[in-house]
Amino acid sequence: MGFVEILKTDELNDGELKMADIEGHEFLIARVEDKYYVSDNLCPHMGGNLSKGKLEGTIITCPRHNSQFDLVDGHVIRWTDWTGLKLTASKIFKSPRNLKTYEVKIEGDKIMVMMP
Repeated sequence: MGFVEILKTDELNDGELKMADIEGHEFLIARVEDKYYVSDNLCPHMGGNLSKGKLEGTIITCPRHNSQFDLVDGHVIRWTDWTGLKLTASKIFKSPRNLKTYEVKIEGDKIMVMMP
């Protein structure tokens, strides 16, 4: 499908998160300094809305169960903040999965994302 515009660069401040829906797919867009990152907006743990989460550097924390992912490549930092038996059971029923990230490029004032 190729690259499509997802946002304008001036629509996102440093350290800010936004959600964009393109053709029924929810994307999370984050700006960290002058770099832009795009991933799925729904957390792979239990579907939390990541655009409502907390961004620290390139680490996004899901507001639902505090799962954490690095937006650089989507790898899991923490699957959930649960402990003990609850954590063990959750990993059996839903094993940790990386957050899907997407290639981004800037064209003038447009943030472009490679569509899946």
